[in-house]
Amino acid sequence: MDRNPSPPSSEAEDEEASGDAVGDTVYSKHWLFSVLTKLIEVISPEKNDSNLSNEEIQTELEEEMENDICKVWDMSMDEDVALFLQEFNAPDIFMGVLAKSKCPRLTEICVGILGNMACFQDICMSISKDENLGQVLLQRLCDSDSPTLLETSRLLLTCLSQPDVANIWVERIRENPSVYDCVCFIMSSSTNVELLVKVGEVVDKLFDLDEDLMLNWIKNCSRQSVGQSTDDSPEELPDFNIVPCLLEAAKQVRSDSPEGLDVYMHILQLLTTVDEGIQAIDMPLIGSLIRVLQYMEDCGKRSVDNSKESKPDETEKSGLTQEDFHLKILKDICCELLSNMLQELTKENILEGLNQGHLNEQKCSCAFKNLLPLYFTAVESFHEALREADQTLADNLEKCFPSLRLQT
Repeated sequence: MDRNPSPPSSEAEDEEASGDAVGDTVYSKHWLFSVLTKLIEVISPEKNDSNLSNEEIQTELEEEMENDICKVWDMSMDEDVALFLQEFNAPDIFMGVLAKSKCPRLTEICVGILGNMACFQDICMSISKDENLGQVLLQRLCDSDSPTLLETSRLLLTCLSQPDVANIWVERIRENPSVYDCVCFIMSSSTNVELLVKVGEVVDKLFDLDEDLMLNWIKNCSRQSVGQSTDDSPEELPDFNIVPCLLEAAKQVRSDSPEGLDVYMHILQLLTTVDEGIQAIDMPLIGSLIRVLQYMEDCGKRSVDNSKESKPDETEKSGLTQEDFHLKILKDICCELLSNMLQELTKENILEGLNQGHLNEQKCSCAFKNLLPLYFTAVESFHEALREADQTLADNLEKCFPSLRLQT
């Protein structure tokens, strides 16, 4: 009696499936091959010969391709998959994508996959030793796309956290001054809290690993960067100073991420371990103290104007007196701190403060008005250093404050 043939044994099925499986996973080698092959086609010259315009090809990613490459992104957290991708030279493919593609989403995903792969020590070593790939990845810090910046920062932090390769990246970053500008640009202008926290962690790790790099960034000695920036980098970057950028980032993250604020406070603490760092923090702080005094002067003027317009009752008088008492305490603290800092400034410090806008004639005048005559010695010391830095400004202040002229 005829009958249908028996189905293949389960053992045969298992053997066939296991031959196509990546390591001990259920992921298919064949499927991964096909996705990586399609990825190569996305950036291949032949693709540019299609009916789509070059701009569309570079900036748009087909939904099916995006879904597939995102699956690879998720799968790459598995060590077997990461090793398989490494054997298939996937990092070289991703480097080609990063170098040629203008599609932000594709760039983000490829950097993200590399970040997952770098979590495994041997692969991290291989990625880190690839000088071309390393340069391409650092260039991504000048990208204008926040998700790409986040994934790039995550990858860098992963590599910097591995002792065997950390020095490779520190040296690479030291030799690429554009990294300084791009990191400062992110900290001073981004409103993406997650990105700011991750960039802060990268800076914190860098400064913790290499004091010389920290000193270079404090002194802003790496200013050849504009010529090395890529097409994706912010155009016409200003001359950044590390401390104001750190403070701006800390201000941005303080409400939404206490942990992120801790990161930036630790960076500032690291700066105070060297004299140059203390001086770098001093100038912005001096500017802030003078602004507080200027604000208090404005409050005092408004208070006088209001008292002329109306006669407050006894309760309001009592409240105003209490407020004046606390303002006086704040003023006394600001003046004492400001006097201590001003008398320590050198000609070079003052020139830096003038160039950065922390000091000018109006601000110096406000400081002198509040410090004299109680802190005359501190003002006199500062005035002498100011004379060396800016003779005209010192003379103008001397005219406004005759007591200084009598002592010279």
